[in-house]
Amino acid sequence: MAVALQAPTRLPPVPGIRLSTCAAGIRYRGRDDLLLIDAGQDAAIAALFTTNAFCAAPVQVAREHLAAGAPRWLLINAGNANAGTGPAGVAAARATCAAAGRVCDADPHAVLPFSTGVIGEPLPVSLVEDALPCLYAGLRDDAWLAAGRAIMTTDTVLKGATRTVRLAAGTITLTGIAKGSGMIHPDMATMLAFIGTDARIDSALLRELLLDAVDRSFNAVTVDGDTSTNDALVCMASGASGVDLAAPADRERFLVALDSLCLELAEAIVRDGEGATKFVRVIVRGGRDRSEARRVAETVALSPLVKTALFASDPNWGRILAAVGRAGIETFLIERVRVTVNGVEIVSAGGRAPDYTEAAGQRAFAAAELDIVIDLARGDAEYTKYTCDFSYDYVRINADYRS
Repeated sequence: MAVALQAPTRLPPVPGIRLSTCAAGIRYRGRDDLLLIDAGQDAAIAALFTTNAFCAAPVQVAREHLAAGAPRWLLINAGNANAGTGPAGVAAARATCAAAGRVCDADPHAVLPFSTGVIGEPLPVSLVEDALPCLYAGLRDDAWLAAGRAIMTTDTVLKGATRTVRLAAGTITLTGIAKGSGMIHPDMATMLAFIGTDARIDSALLRELLLDAVDRSFNAVTVDGDTSTNDALVCMASGASGVDLAAPADRERFLVALDSLCLELAEAIVRDGEGATKFVRVIVRGGRDRSEARRVAETVALSPLVKTALFASDPNWGRILAAVGRAGIETFLIERVRVTVNGVEIVSAGGRAPDYTEAAGQRAFAAAELDIVIDLARGDAEYTKYTCDFSYDYVRINADYRS
């Protein structure tokens, strides 16, 4: 059950970028599970990957291919993560890139592979190879919605967003899709996301802008504290518009749009967290520095006791205080801490606020969307973490995932 999240009904094309999906039967039946993206002949591509040491075979191969030259093609499958598969998994990822290269008349290094799904299962390379001719023949620029559906696993809602930006030399488009519902935590947040733009940007600048945007979005979300083996974020700039970011003001406008789009996609992942019934912003203010504020926000957002209290709409604010207290802040003065939930002051001077009532707390915690604001009164730094509650369905979904 997604929290106040609806699938987009339209995702506009990005000039210069084409997509195609098909049902390869990798794990699912009766739905598309394979996606091919053509970023364009002159595309610049920037990508960020999971920091999990057991990174999946496609992550290893995609990193190699990205470093080797100028990739153009993206090949994504759902239902099989090709992770925990050892050298055979790497060989399988390379084999799919070689097969895509043959069909697309491209060097295998021009293909970046991505996988999502069950860990530890061999990737059925032959099914991918059989589907590639149909995929290539079906490439078109208006398939973003179909692409978003094809990469879903435990997602209940297709996730996509778009922005139009007017720059000095013309108008550009940004469109993106993402998948993710469980095993969500930085770095990256666990998911796959693909963003396209027709702006003309070199890959170094594109990576710089992407890193900036990700810090406030995909790396600021958590569902369950588990960082995946497969997560990746790719931004493609086809350059088809001919509009560049030479002017500093244009670069700033582009970054604002990219920030906004990334945050919308990242929030959508949390809103569709496995079994989620609440969408929660943990906003920490008054930190001595951003790192300190982030540490407190993450500790609260990751607390199973806080998350289960949120599911029960139980204003058990002592769990929030306990999480703040174990965040590892040096020279911490609890008498300065103030906590509000949806505008209701619950804690002041390190204890229950004088005017707080249980009824007011219950009304605040019963909301489907909550802002938990924690003021440390130690400085000016601030950080926001996006999370959700833990429900009975989270356990059921993950207990049944392989069945």
